[in-house]
Amino acid sequence: MKMKHALVIGGTGMLAPVSLWLLDQGYRVSVIGRNPNRLERLKEKSSHSDLTPISVDYRNIGELEKRIALSIQKNGMFDLIVAWVRTDAEKALKNTIQLNTVPGHTWELIHILGSGRNLAETKKKLPIPDDCIYRQVQLGFKIEGNQSRWLTNEEISSGVIDGIHNSDAVNIVGMVGPSEKRPLA
Repeated sequence: MKMKHALVIGGTGMLAPVSLWLLDQGYRVSVIGRNPNRLERLKEKSSHSDLTPISVDYRNIGELEKRIALSIQKNGMFDLIVAWVRTDAEKALKNTIQLNTVPGHTWELIHILGSGRNLAETKKKLPIPDDCIYRQVQLGFKIEGNQSRWLTNEEISSGVIDGIHNSDAVNIVGMVGPSEKRPLA
């Protein structure tokens, strides 16, 4: 049986536990990160040899496409893409989707978005192919007493893993409103 292949974009910081969890679930995992030291630390935390670190700034589209193509060549098409992509680099996600789209290949995209993003508008801007199961995980905040705070990396990763597990089109981690309750820093 073919081993499933996952790509985690931004998988060395707040999504590092997701990258490691996917390895434990039996995936080959390719991880995109800008910081080679963080990629190396992630590799050291893993007892698996199925981790492919991809050191690239995803805003460099030419280099990103080249590295993704090499990962696909080595490990096969992505069965799952978990993407945390900044709003100033949305072309990176569009190009990644196109590189992973071939007739007859069904796959999943878990798109992670910040609390202020309009989910419907974001989805409309992406070239989601018919063979892609597209789901969104929106990251919010928590209110404790009279104060609000952003989610911890552990809460984020746990919420993303929940989003991978269930089949809901949208998963909210924490709360996203009311907007005046959002933490300032």
